[in-house]
Parts: sequence; C-alpha cells; structure tokens
Amino acid sequence: ESATAFGCLVADMWLGKFDYVSPEAFHSIFGKRYPAFSRRTQHDAQEFLICVLDDLHEAFKEVRAQLCQERQSPAAGASTRSLSGTSIITQLFEGQLSYAIRCLTCRALTDRPESFTVLSLPIPSTRVCSLQDCLECFFQPDMLTRNNQIHCYWCGGNQDATVTASITKAPQIIIFHLKRFAWQDKHRRKLSTTVCYPFSDLDLSPYISTSCCNNTEYSLCAVVNHAGDLDYGHYTAFCKHSVTKHWYSFDDAQVTKIPDSAVQADTAYLLFY
Repeated sequence: ESATAFGCLVADMWLGKFDYVSPEAFHSIFGKRYPAFSRRTQHDAQEFLICVLDDLHEAFKEVRAQLCQERQSPAAGASTRSLSGTSIITQLFEGQLSYAIRCLTCRALTDRPESFTVLSLPIPSTRVCSLQDCLECFFQPDMLTRNNQIHCYWCGGNQDATVTASITKAPQIIIFHLKRFAWQDKHRRKLSTTVCYPFSDLDLSPYISTSCCNNTEYSLCAVVNHAGDLDYGHYTAFCKHSVTKHWYSFDDAQVTKIPDSAVQADTAYLLFY
C-alpha cells in the first residue's frame, strides 16, 4: 500500500502539472505502518529515510519474488530464492562494508561484512571541515581495548585489536548522514559546523577494498538541510533535475530554481551522491 502511494507521488511529481505536490497521501499511509511518524511532531529525517527505504524494499522484494516464481519453472527454485531478497532499493542504495579486525597478540585477521544504505559520518571539527575530513575520520583504524576487546578464536581469550573499515561494494547512490547531533558534557547539542562537500568528482577509491570493481567517483544529486536546533527545526531540500541539470530548492510549497553556488549550505544534513 505504501509502495503504491509512493509510486503515485513520484508520478504526480514528474507529470509537471503542478507548482508543487503534497506528500500527504503517502505520509498518511506510511504512518499506519510506522505510527511514530503519523504524529505531527519533530522527527529525524535520517531515521525517516531509513524506514522509507526499508518499507519500500520489503514491498518490492515481495513483488520480485512473485514475478520470479511465475516466470521460472519449479526446477529453477534455487535462483528464485536467491533473488527474493533483492529489490530496486538494494540495487540502487545498498553497499557493503568490511571490518578487518586484527588481534594484536597473534596478529590473526578476520573480516566482518556489513550491509549499509546510509553512512553516518562523524564531524571532526566544530567550525569548518570538508566531507573528505569526515570520511577520513570514519575510515581511520580504531583500537579495541579494555571493555571493547575482541574474543580471539586463535588465542582463545579476550585480546586488544585494531579494526579498519573499507567499502567492498559501492552502491549506485551513496547517502551520507552528517552526525550533527552529538553528546557533550552529558548534554545533546547540534553541531553547526560548515562541512564543505564537492559537487562532482567525489573519489571514494581511498576507502574502497581492492576486491571492489565498482565505479568510485560520484556527483552530488541532492541535499537535505536542517535549520534550527534540537527542540525545533525545519527541513528543506536541494535537488538536481536529472534531465536539465538545474538545481531546485524545496521548502514546503515553495519550489524555486537556484544557482549552483547556493547548494553549498551550512545546514546540510544528508548528502546524496
């Protein structure tokens, strides 16, 4: 039901008959499955995005599995099952990380794979930094000591270790979540750091595993902005038209064409490449 409503919303947007389109119908139906989002209160755009992607994935993979069952003979049941967990959502947005964990005692190396649709990046500065700085901070090796020690299979006990993340499968569309809401001195606050992000030629090759053969250069296609603080905020979006290549600002019922220079904003919260 929510997938159908989302399809209608996208169709209305691309018909071009209206100055703006309200997502009210989709929001109402989506709120039935996720009651927390049905209330007209403050919510986090990243949490909402993940729920929408998960919901659409579940809907589309069911349809895909049904189509595979209809098109393939019973003898091909194995391939039908292998496709049932995929959807257009996973094809577009799902990437794969690998965490290389090395025991500092016996030097044994183990890999732990993990799928992702959104990468949540720390912001290493309180004033100004670049998206590359955020990526460097996310992918830098980390020490696992004391309460975070690993249980080493080869040593047979808890040991200190290092862990290093790398991308083993780069998604077609990669989404970065800038972690602007952080804890400081037992209080949660919003970081207003200026994060400079490139519009094109974002090269992820330094963080890509040698086993990955995907394209690693990306161009910016959308930005979700958050203005305000922890208790009150307002979301807007910048989106690049896939045909005309012009940028547009979406602010409730106000949809306006904007220059490229306006897309670099201090309020950026989610980046779509």
